Amino acid sequence: MTALNLINQLLNFMAPAAFVALFMVLVAHVFARFFRSKRMLALSLTAQLAIVFIASLTLLLAGLVIFGRDGKMASYALLAVGAATCQWVLLRGWKA
Repeated sequence: MTALNLINQLLNFMAPAAFVALFMVLVAHVFARFFRSKRMLALSLTAQLAIVFIASLTLLLAGLVIFGRDGKMASYALLAVGAATCQWVLLRGWKA
C-alpha cells in the first residue's frame, strides 16, 4: 500500500466522524435557543466540534476493533448515539 492509498483510507475512515460531529454541533447551535436558557456556554463551537469529533473517532475505532472490519451498521449506530450523548453532556442537557 502506498502512502497515498494509506492517507486515502484514513481520511475515508475519519469522514463519517467528521460529518456527524459537524452536524451535531451545528444543529445544536441552531436549535439551542429552544432547548436551553440564555446563559453562555463554557465551550466555543470549535472546542465542541473537536471534542465530539475525537469522541466519534474513538467510537469508530472501537467498532473496528470489536467487529474486525470497518463499515458495520452497529459501528455507525454507536457513532450516532455516542456523538449525540457527547453533545448533550457538553451542552449540560441534564440542566435543561
